[in-house]
Amino acid sequence: MCIRRKRKKMGQKINPLGFRLGITKNHNSHWFAKPNNYSEFLQEDRKVRNCIDNYVYRHVKNSSNYGGVARVEIQRKTDLILVEIHTGFPALLVESHGQGIEQIRKDVQQNLLNSKIRRVHVTLTEIAKPYGEPNILAEYIAIQLENRVAFRRTIRKAIELAKETDIKGIKIQIAGRLNGTEIARVEWAREGRVPLQTLRAQINYCYYPAQTVYGVLGIKIWIFRDEE
Repeated sequence: MCIRRKRKKMGQKINPLGFRLGITKNHNSHWFAKPNNYSEFLQEDRKVRNCIDNYVYRHVKNSSNYGGVARVEIQRKTDLILVEIHTGFPALLVESHGQGIEQIRKDVQQNLLNSKIRRVHVTLTEIAKPYGEPNILAEYIAIQLENRVAFRRTIRKAIELAKETDIKGIKIQIAGRLNGTEIARVEWAREGRVPLQTLRAQINYCYYPAQTVYGVLGIKIWIFRDEE
């Protein structure tokens, strides 16, 4: 494993997930809409995800833990929205007697009062190896950086956690005022192969901001699993 300072160069501007849609990746929202209703449905999906993020921030992160939400999949029917939360730590989201899931459902339902949706159904899906998901790993790194842990030590620990999930390669990049220095810079580390230009490569990617006392640090993670 090596940690290097990134040089500025052109290119590399496409999102790895959007680059592979229809090949190795699928959308997180599964529905069809008429052109007049598309923007309305899109805004409703954003409200649903914001409700889940707000619940995680209020009830989980404030207790010095992290939510562990990898992704939220939304499926629509005539008068029903099916919300599936993929998480590595479902116990953190489920309070006593399942009140956590019910509270999330109520929050989503309340934010969709003006829409035609009458029912919302929320389910949890547990991820067997959570540190193989870039969103969960990025959230772990963000909490360490916010607690003023050295970024190089944090990157090494994150790569060790990811390697336990049988991945073939990982790349982590952090940009900003690293360790509180005056001049912002970009540092990255890579372990194994990360073929970004190979369409058949199953690559998961995420961007996550860390709110530190000396500014916002941008965290980017690429995880290479296998090739189809």
